[in-house]
Amino acid sequence: MLRVNFLILICLFVVGGCSMLPFGKKNPSSRNPGTMSTTTGLEYFSENQTDEDEEGGFVVSDFSGQVPGPNQVLIEGGRAVLGSYEEDVFYTHDNVERTVTVTSFYLDETEIANIHWLEYLSYVKRDSSETFYLNALPDTTVWHKELAFNTPYVDNYLRYPGFRYYPVVGISWNQANDYCRWRTTVVNRARSLEYYGEDSEEAEFLEDERPPIETGVYLPDFRLPTEAEWEYAAYGQIGNQWLDENQTHRRLYPWDGRTIRSSKRGSVGEFQANFKRGRGDYAGIAGALNDAGFITVSIYEYAPNDFGLYNMAGNVNEWVYDIYRPLNFQDMEDLNPIRQSDYLDSEESYDAFNSLINNSARVFKGGSWNDGPMWLSPGTRRFMDQDSSSSMVGFRCATHALGVGE
Repeated sequence: MLRVNFLILICLFVVGGCSMLPFGKKNPSSRNPGTMSTTTGLEYFSENQTDEDEEGGFVVSDFSGQVPGPNQVLIEGGRAVLGSYEEDVFYTHDNVERTVTVTSFYLDETEIANIHWLEYLSYVKRDSSETFYLNALPDTTVWHKELAFNTPYVDNYLRYPGFRYYPVVGISWNQANDYCRWRTTVVNRARSLEYYGEDSEEAEFLEDERPPIETGVYLPDFRLPTEAEWEYAAYGQIGNQWLDENQTHRRLYPWDGRTIRSSKRGSVGEFQANFKRGRGDYAGIAGALNDAGFITVSIYEYAPNDFGLYNMAGNVNEWVYDIYRPLNFQDMEDLNPIRQSDYLDSEESYDAFNSLINNSARVFKGGSWNDGPMWLSPGTRRFMDQDSSSSMVGFRCATHALGVGE
């Protein structure tokens, strides 16, 4: 009996960890830091304590964890094999398969839509210079073709109510970054006013200054996702998790299977993205449209992937942050890789006139309504000058996840 009791105590010690904490005692954490410092023994004070004898004490703000930004979902990070998994038809060899780790982040569940850009333009017109407003206008002439009657899209696609939740296009990489900065300002101002109250003294400085970062009020900056983040999120491999760290198979697209048609009960044979099926075939035949998208479609069209993200293949390609370079093992980090400069791969090494590769070339990914199925694979990549735009390229925003493990 004594031996059994001794074994039980050993088991409890192991389960409780090696810290030898008294049973029932919890370690402090970001959300529950306790009432006093674990290193000095001095008392912590909260923001609502105003007694004079407590002035000068160390204030620890209440914190319940980072709040997702509007329209954003958490992408749990992890190890992944990124790179081109599709047959390299053009023999570019510019995205070799490599194992990397991407830390957790938040990503918009949808592409930025026309209604979101019109909202942006409305505020910019009131708060910024006329020059900035004019520079923020999308290039609607991206729809123009000399031998195609696309004039209705040139005139109506951005502003006609029927296109409100279609992805905004004609946006350059530079314009997308301007939108991210504006979104950071307005979202965080709204959060601050909610936190302090619109009538509080603190609200007076919210226009130009931020409350201390220790309050946890502000969200990290909105930004374009890195190429690694975008590709990792697009594959959504969490749906294939099996027995600890094993995955049943690697995906070719953001969904299971090796084709662009659904194999699920109730939708067998249906296309899972908006793309160009073949020369002259954008949507199929009347009465049985294969993807119903003559051009773009709603940002909520088609089923989301396992991370809850819509249209990570097709509809529009999406800008990412990275400068374009052929990717290889020699010049890429394996934790949160990004190409943000020409470090170790100078633009002087390229014939920019013929290759178009320079420090203004930015990557876009995902395939579009006007692309064949090959480009729907997240590992494929193309590039365009950061000041250029297209009817086939849009974007979505990301924010970093800070301390999500706590």
